[in-house]
Amino acid sequence: MNSLKYQMIIQWSNEDDCFLVGFPDFPNQKWRSHGDTYEEAFHNGLEALEALIIAYKTSGERLPEPRTISQVA
Repeated sequence: MNSLKYQMIIQWSNEDDCFLVGFPDFPNQKWRSHGDTYEEAFHNGLEALEALIIAYKTSGERLPEPRTISQVA
């Protein structure tokens, strides 16, 4: 999917005992997916991001602009 230019944060959670996946470019989407391993979290995160983009497009909601490295610095 060509629109996958968004940040994906993967972080271990002791509380949840798994890796959590978040997309900081999307408002109100702190943790969107998870996985028992980093690899599983990554793959689940890609699927979640694709589903999130499809949901935005289906609802007619405008996708947020992805942050780029020049905007982060």
